[in-house]
Amino acid sequence: MTTTPTVVLVHGAFADAASWSGVVAELQAHDVPVIAPPNPLRGLASDAAYVASVAAQIDGPVILVGHSYGGALITVAGTTENVVGLVYVAAYALEEGESLGELQGRFPLSPLVSNLKQWTYPVAGGDPAVEVTIAEDAFPSVFAADLPAGVTKILAASQRPLAAAAFEETAAAAAWHTKPSWALIAGADEAINPEVERFGAKRAGATVVELDGASHAVAVSQPKAVADLILEAVRATG
Repeated sequence: MTTTPTVVLVHGAFADAASWSGVVAELQAHDVPVIAPPNPLRGLASDAAYVASVAAQIDGPVILVGHSYGGALITVAGTTENVVGLVYVAAYALEEGESLGELQGRFPLSPLVSNLKQWTYPVAGGDPAVEVTIAEDAFPSVFAADLPAGVTKILAASQRPLAAAAFEETAAAAAWHTKPSWALIAGADEAINPEVERFGAKRAGATVVELDGASHAVAVSQPKAVADLILEAVRATG
């Protein structure tokens, strides 16, 4: 059994696993085992349970990496026994019993909040539920201002929506209390207020790297910088 942890990359809302492509390539170039599973984006508890189940089925140690909403998921799923480290990438690091809405509400709201578009989706045996995407015309400036216009146009058209209920669900646990953590702060983030990222990282006692001009889509725009922080976590826990 290898002692090199397997890296599990958890994407956030309005994105999919392909957003990790550049990071995956960097990690594979260093012979680090890595997978980027799909995030259901249907709710904090159920999504965290899915991430935990993925981690639990991997032989050997695991490092969970969460982007954006994915950070909230790894906070809960990180209590899984074989998880040895957490890496937050422009992400939410919740406290136990805290919701995304509660954490965000302590700071000035980002432009994301006023640029969400509501949709509905069917729920078996119940009324339709609400999900949100970013308005396509606002997507480039809010999500990916440091990427070429042609790229942001594709990303905007291929968004994965997030269930609105996810903003109000509370975290059942906060694994950073017992697992080491690292955090990358996107200094020019317009989707999550960078102060939210800094606050969560400091509270978690994370090792922090800040990229001043990075947008929320930092894993796409600066995959090497993101991979370098993950590699630091791999070396520290392997």
